[in-house]
Amino acid sequence: MADEKNALIIGASRGLGLGLVQRLQEDGWNITATVRNPLQPGALKDVPDVHIEQLEMNDTAQLDALQQRLKGQVFDLVFVNAGVMGPLPQDLERVQNSDISDLFMTNAVAPIRVARRFVGQVRKDSGVLAFMSSILGSVTIPDGGEICLYKASKAALNSMINSFVVEQQRPDLCVLAMHPGWVKTAMGGENAEIDVPTSTRGMLEQIKAQSGNGGLRFINYKGEPLIW
Repeated sequence: MADEKNALIIGASRGLGLGLVQRLQEDGWNITATVRNPLQPGALKDVPDVHIEQLEMNDTAQLDALQQRLKGQVFDLVFVNAGVMGPLPQDLERVQNSDISDLFMTNAVAPIRVARRFVGQVRKDSGVLAFMSSILGSVTIPDGGEICLYKASKAALNSMINSFVVEQQRPDLCVLAMHPGWVKTAMGGENAEIDVPTSTRGMLEQIKAQSGNGGLRFINYKGEPLIW
C-alpha cells in the first residue's frame, strides 16, 4: 500500500532497539532489523513479520554487504541504535587503549559509516535519519563523571553527526540525535526513571512528528530540545 512505511533499525536484539521494533510493528511499519548473530536474535524473533539481517557495525565488510543486500529499498526511517557502555570502571589510569578504541569506534565512528551507506535510501522530503545519542553527550552538562568515557563517546557522536549533516548538503533530510531518557535496560540499570515502552513510544512519536522537517536536532523522547 502507498501509505506503508519502511524502517531500518541498526542493533535490535534487545533493549531500546528491540523496543523500537516492537513499537514500529504495532504501528504497522515494515521493518528490517539488524543483529550481530541472526541465529541468536533474542526476543526479536518473537516480533511478527520483521526481516532480520546480520551486522557487526564495526566491520566495514559486513556494512558493505548489508548495503548491497538492501540496495534499492527506500526507508522512511533509518535508526542507528547500536552502542556500548565501554569498560567499567572507567578509570583513565587503568583502562586499556583497545577498550577506548572499541568504545569510540562503536559509539561515534561506526554509526556515521552506517549513515553514509544508507542516507541515499532515506525517503526524500519525508524520511528521518536518527541516531541514539544521550543527554550525557552534551558537553555543557556536568554529569556522568563515573562514566566519563561513555559520555565523551556520545559527545563525539554528536560532533560526528554534525559534520555528517554538513557533508550531505541535503536541506530536506531530517536528522535526529535522540536522548531516550534514563531507561531500565541492561545499560541504564534497574533504578532508571522509565521503562523501554515509555521511551520507545515517545521516540516514535517524535520521529513521526519531525518527518518532513529538514535539519538536525538534538531532542529527547518527549521532543524537548537539548543543549549540544
